Amino acid sequence: MVIAMDKKSSSKPQTVLLLGSAPDVVRCESWPKQAFGKIIAINNAWRVRSDWDFLVHAGDFPADRLPDDATLRQAQIFSATQYVPAQNAFGGFVYAGATMAMTAAYWAIHSQKPDVLAFLGCDMIYDRPDKTHFYGVGRPDPLRDDVTLRNLEAKSVRLLVQALKRDCLCINLSDLPRSRLIFPRLDFEDLQSLTHDRIAEMKAEILARIRFDNAEKAERIENDLGYFYEDGMYWNHLDEINEGFLAEVDRLWISAFAQN
Repeated sequence: MVIAMDKKSSSKPQTVLLLGSAPDVVRCESWPKQAFGKIIAINNAWRVRSDWDFLVHAGDFPADRLPDDATLRQAQIFSATQYVPAQNAFGGFVYAGATMAMTAAYWAIHSQKPDVLAFLGCDMIYDRPDKTHFYGVGRPDPLRDDVTLRNLEAKSVRLLVQALKRDCLCINLSDLPRSRLIFPRLDFEDLQSLTHDRIAEMKAEILARIRFDNAEKAERIENDLGYFYEDGMYWNHLDEINEGFLAEVDRLWISAFAQN
């Protein structure tokens, strides 16, 4: 498994902020735009702040929930036409996990090539029955009955490793006690002070915890299974997908990362 070499530059690291719809996403409302190279909102998260750069939404996202500025929509809003090819570059939806937090993350790494991809509001924890999302009660998409979403932690490990291979560090800005994301956590102040040298140190710390034999075995099994569907419509091929084999792939990804 080849991990990208660290970038050597005196310039400020390129940090992309990825916003989900968990209740605590509103913490970012006061964060200055200049702290980020780009801000990417997922689905309804475009409502959290008005200065986002891209909106990535699911193919079945209701049109009446999109921004109503036609020019803005044409220039900055992306859906399946853009994210399916990006997801395919990382092996496809079956292995990556077909929920928008993962899909938008792979799209961001593929299209923006950031040094750091910072997640907020993407913990995929839904234990607040009164308010599952910042706008109230929503559908917990990652928890739906779907063959690609049996183990979100495993999908998170996979994303972490795939990002590192593209010279990108995934971090979690959440301050909640639990998260399905296994990425290292930072607060906003620490994120602002990141340098290329500190990013390299964090990558080295993560790499020291990765069992590359298990990660490489997981990738070999993915390739051998061949659950790759170029149009992204894996649900049309469920009779071809063995859940037991996918569970083994998930087990290998989980075991590939020694969590604290």
